[in-house]
Amino acid sequence: MKEKLALYFIMGIQNCPHKNPQEILEQALKAGITMFQFREKGKEALSGQEKRQLAERLQERCWEYSVPFIVNDDVDLAIAIGADGVHIGQDDEAMQQVKKRCPAHFIIGVSAANAAEANKAIQDGADYVGVGPIAATRTKIDAKCPIGLSGLRGIREQLGDFPIVAIGGINHKNAEAVREAGADGISFISVLTKAANIQETVNMLKL
Repeated sequence: MKEKLALYFIMGIQNCPHKNPQEILEQALKAGITMFQFREKGKEALSGQEKRQLAERLQERCWEYSVPFIVNDDVDLAIAIGADGVHIGQDDEAMQQVKKRCPAHFIIGVSAANAAEANKAIQDGADYVGVGPIAATRTKIDAKCPIGLSGLRGIREQLGDFPIVAIGGINHKNAEAVREAGADGISFISVLTKAANIQETVNMLKL
């Protein structure tokens, strides 16, 4: 699980208004991302059949590279298209309910901003926790206050060896420090969707 979290790319059509999401994902997969989350939320987000069709196209790209395809929040869509898993936030459907509905092989991730939320996610059966936001981010409108590297360290101490991916305001400048603070992997959105050179950007995130 930890290897899959190493370079965790998150994207929806709202994150790349002037670019083709399939082309961005294709380049990101070639560059070496290890997991992808389809997060279609916000004013510009697709819904219904359009959302499903985009999800299926992106999923197909991921599977060609043997990269897990995770759906954010939309459990019905994840089950319908046979995704590899689902990621839920604290305000989304309850973890116990999600666990009951999803196939046994599903990877289930849960967002957590503190140790209490993270421990609850583990008790409920999460496969990994997404910890953050680490730094300020404009990508997510409803993002909580940053927990910083100290917050990440505190959660790592509480969770022992459990898989953690850090999220929120992560780029090539702080990626190494985030890993040193206890993250098994880093997740990112705008650093790739806005990148002039995706391969180069992923290479810098790997360091």
